[in-house]
This record gives sequence, C-alpha cells and structure tokens, in this order.
Amino acid sequence: MERTLVVGVDGSPESRAAADWAAREAVRRDMRLHVVHAWSWQPLALPVVQDHDTEAGRAQEVLEETRAELTRRHPRLSLTAEVVPDAPVPALLRAAKDAEMLVLGSRGHGALAGFLLGSYGQQLIAAAECPVVSVRARHGIAVPGSDEGEVVVGQQGGVADSADVLRFAFETAASRKAPLRAVRAWNLPPVYGYSPGSMWIADRFGGLEPFEKAALEQALEPWRTRYPEVDVVAHVELGGAGHVLLSAASDAGLLVVGRQVRESGLGTRIGSTAHAVLHHSACPVAVVPHR
Repeated sequence: MERTLVVGVDGSPESRAAADWAAREAVRRDMRLHVVHAWSWQPLALPVVQDHDTEAGRAQEVLEETRAELTRRHPRLSLTAEVVPDAPVPALLRAAKDAEMLVLGSRGHGALAGFLLGSYGQQLIAAAECPVVSVRARHGIAVPGSDEGEVVVGQQGGVADSADVLRFAFETAASRKAPLRAVRAWNLPPVYGYSPGSMWIADRFGGLEPFEKAALEQALEPWRTRYPEVDVVAHVELGGAGHVLLSAASDAGLLVVGRQVRESGLGTRIGSTAHAVLHHSACPVAVVPHR
C-alpha cells in the first residue's frame, strides 16, 4: 500500500502554508500527498441569497487552486485531492485513518499569546490515530527555518513508552539528513515522594541526573542502531518538560512530542506538555500518539 500523508486545507493562508510544508515532506519521504477540503452545505438563518451549487463550486475552486499551486512548486509530488462533504474534524479523521501523518496549519498570534491552534486543531490532535503536525504560519508563509535545523524530540518514560515517538523523530531526521536532539526533562521529586526503592535505584547511577541520562540512552539505543546515519545529541535538563523543550527547540526545524492515548472523564486530551509546545513553539510541532 502506498504511504500517504494527508493535509487539510480551507483556502486560508495558514492552510496553504501547511499544504506547502506537507508537499515538501511527502517528496522527502517518497509519500503520496492527499489534500482534503472539508465542506458541507449549511444554509444560514439570514435573509441573504444562498445557493448550494455556488458554494459547492467555491469549495472545488479552493481544492483546484491548492492542487495547481502544489503541482507547480513540487513537480515530483504524487498528489491526490478531494472535497469531503462533512465537517472538518470527522472528515479529516476519516481521511487520515490509514495515513502516516496529518498536517494542519496554525496562525501566528504574537510573541506572548503564541500560536492560535484553534478548536478543530486541538480536536484532531487529541483524536487522530497517526502523528499530527501543526505548521506555523505568518501571513500565509511557513515560519522561516521550518525545513532547516535539527529535529528535537521529547523523551519520557521507559523504552516502550517512547518507542513510537522516537521512531517518528529518527525517521524524520534521516529523511532530512538532519541531526537529532533527544531531550529528557526531569524534576526533583517531592521530599515525601522518596522511597527506599527509588533512592536505591538512583544511588546505583550516582544520583538522579545520571539516572535520567542512563534512562535516555537506554531508550535511544535501538534507534541509534536502526538509524546509524543520524547524528544524535542526548540532552538531559532539570526543569518542566514544556519549558525545557521550547528552549531546546528555539532554532529547530521540527519539534516532536508524544501524546498518551487515554480517555478521561472530559474526553480525549493532548496533555500539558503537548499543549504548551503547540501554542508557543516557533517551529512546526509533531504530536505522536502512543500507548
């Protein structure tokens, strides 16, 4: 089966920037790019003339304009496109069900407010079964450096916990011939959280920081072996995960984080770390679901 990357477009400058980023990524990875424009007829309760065929024609124009632009800029691209008669979230979730990646656009919103992801984006990231990449755009242009610089990936937990996230990050770095920075953030546990067992394990490694470094190296070992061509830097730092990752990725080409797949009483969530970097990272962010 042909490997597929899906991008959602709606005619906005942000979605055009996301489509262009997705096209470059598809060419690098030798994937087919599938462009999806979700549109459904929803007459407004207003005294204005509304015509189904006219609105449907506009939706098709958005798709054809995107297709023409991508074909012109990326002649080697394998491209398909469709208008899906449904709301954006269910339409894109269905389109990306068997895809390897879903790409969305987000709007630059200033240095303090960060990037505006939007409710659709948050719902898609929380529910998608594949990695979702949020591409930053200002004035319809992908943020400079979005294809350059190292790939930064956040690692947490043990070997099995971070396998899907590291796989995506290593594959991306290999396709770009870019270095990879693997980041593990850690905090001092509360004094009442110490236990004889945990302290004995930490003492074996000479303290908490060496223990965290050993855990990171253990998680990286199988992927270093599988991708020997990727230059890897292991980065362990004391601090909150969101803050440490944003600092490490200040000049990165892509930031990769995980999202644990689990249901809460309020439905699916993207997690505090993913939420922080999605709204404040200057580079594109990939959120990879994992169990």
